[in-house]
Amino acid sequence: MIKIGLTGWSEHVDLLNKNNISLGEYSSVLPIVEIDTFFYGIPRVSTVAEWVKITPPTFKCVIKAHQSMTTHRPWQDFYDSEKELYQKYLESIQPLVSSDKLSAILCQFPASFHCTTENILYLKRLRKIFSTLPLAIEFRHISWYLPENKQGMVEFMMQEQLSLLVVDEPQVLGKSIPFEPILTTSPLIFRLHGRNLEGWKTQGDDWRKKRTLYCYNRDELNELALIVKAQLQQTTDIIVIFNNNSGGDAAANALTFKSLLNLEYKGLNPQQLNLF
Repeated sequence: MIKIGLTGWSEHVDLLNKNNISLGEYSSVLPIVEIDTFFYGIPRVSTVAEWVKITPPTFKCVIKAHQSMTTHRPWQDFYDSEKELYQKYLESIQPLVSSDKLSAILCQFPASFHCTTENILYLKRLRKIFSTLPLAIEFRHISWYLPENKQGMVEFMMQEQLSLLVVDEPQVLGKSIPFEPILTTSPLIFRLHGRNLEGWKTQGDDWRKKRTLYCYNRDELNELALIVKAQLQQTTDIIVIFNNNSGGDAAANALTFKSLLNLEYKGLNPQQLNLF
């Protein structure tokens, strides 16, 4: 099954032609969502339990690892101990785990996270901490994909049961992560950031408004659909997340993509009828 989703749910006007969509409403259209709330702060167990309650039994979530887990900031900025950080996180996600609604914990590492022995050991440590929970890794530095490192990296990811994200991003020769589906373990996750090169390089305060400011055209979506569909020969557990959110294009692109693949999802929440 190819599951298509978006990052977040409330701001996607095109999904249901309305503002401030609830998660319950979102799950009447799409079967999976990426939740980045966890990156900024670990939500209460009661909040996560409510997400589980208002979504259908088959609904799935990809959740971000906390920013201190992916070396964006030190854990000391948030908690008294590293142990407390992981305890709080694991407690928070328990409703998703127990309801079988967790597809993966997404560990998005910054460009400063190079392919080094130290960082490989860090990934092994993450795997040990999260035990058998599904972990997906997104690298932002090309060193992991250099010829001298790539094969070893892929074998390591397979050995540790870490899912290697397939990232669509603006391409700069020798710097960008290549768009290459490599199945290291299921699920196989595609994360589509758009192809806005100038926006991707933005470093200022308004980077959120520019970095993923991109609308895929129909030809690009057709090409992506063929690539994604071909991966069904390797695994039936495929996730496609549209993260091109800056201009509000993700929902429309996701719905077109769903149509191109002739996908119909069963077991979603019922959609409310507008009588007037």
